[in-house]
Amino acid sequence: MQIRPDALAAQLAKGLKPIYTVHGDEPLLAQEAADAIRAAARTQGYSERKVFIVTGAYFDWGPVLGAAQALSLFAERQFIEIRIPSGKPGKDGSEALQRYCAALPEDVLTLVTLPRLDKTQLSSAWFTALDQQGVSVKVEPVERRALPQWIAQRLAAQGQSVVEGEEGQRALTFFADRVEGNLLAAHQELQKLALLHPPGPLSLEQIEGAVLNVARYDVFKLSEAILSGQTARVLRMLEGLEAEGEAAVLVHWALADDVRALKRVRDAVDAGKPLPMALRESRVWGAKERLFERIVPGLHRSQLQALVDAAQVCDGIVKGLRHRDWPLDPWAALQKLALLLLETAQGPVGRQAGGRHASLVLKA
Repeated sequence: MQIRPDALAAQLAKGLKPIYTVHGDEPLLAQEAADAIRAAARTQGYSERKVFIVTGAYFDWGPVLGAAQALSLFAERQFIEIRIPSGKPGKDGSEALQRYCAALPEDVLTLVTLPRLDKTQLSSAWFTALDQQGVSVKVEPVERRALPQWIAQRLAAQGQSVVEGEEGQRALTFFADRVEGNLLAAHQELQKLALLHPPGPLSLEQIEGAVLNVARYDVFKLSEAILSGQTARVLRMLEGLEAEGEAAVLVHWALADDVRALKRVRDAVDAGKPLPMALRESRVWGAKERLFERIVPGLHRSQLQALVDAAQVCDGIVKGLRHRDWPLDPWAALQKLALLLLETAQGPVGRQAGGRHASLVLKA
């Protein structure tokens, strides 16, 4: 049975399952889910705890299988934790986990922690065995659009809130901008607010005075922001990526990959293929699939060829070449390419308005 982290507390209250599997790449939420399971286990008398960390393909699974079957000398119930940092138990581990699930005694509770799993891992025999014997908690990052609400919920849990109206919404947006992509830092900033201010509403000024700029930006989230037409966020993310020391070549690759994908899909549609088929063949899915469905019908071949040419020029600049019509600085060139892609994705009206904005930014 698979559930979201926000449903875990209710499930634990109904009664503990033999096995809990927590998987995902958001450290804060994964840690909180695991801590909730450990706390529930202690409450129910699982006082003896054993931890096994699976390191490499040659890990010895014998002690894990033996621990589950051994009678405890110190407690009636055992809590066994299996950590698989790589997310790949290997052939021996797969077989061992299936045997483990098939012969688990009633007085043993197991927690398995894993990183983010791909489709193949989620459909594997070992994960299926874990899921069928207990509860799987899938931990996903909090998307930028959901971050203000997440912050508001966390504030409410510690007895605080933002003031009502537009000021409160601006406060949440400010908070979200400062901690985007870094929930651990967001958690620390929330704790700081709890220490600095008593329960009750918080003003924008109070939040601005307390919350640091600790955002961490993801290169691959940058393309989603561009395709969504979020100009201010795009510029902020580029500045953040540069400040964090991200490689300009990698940022260019992500942008150029979107340009190529848009051209492939548009060419396929022009050749008579349905848009859903063109997207599948170009391996466009998830959030990008929805964005492409909105953008592609309004694109023209000349626009896409101009983007391809711009991406080629930018490629040379980030590798040390010069172009008379482009900035010499690689990050300024990346900004220009990002804005060109953003303007094209916005459509005719957006291009007209975005072009003026882009010119002002680049001149500055």
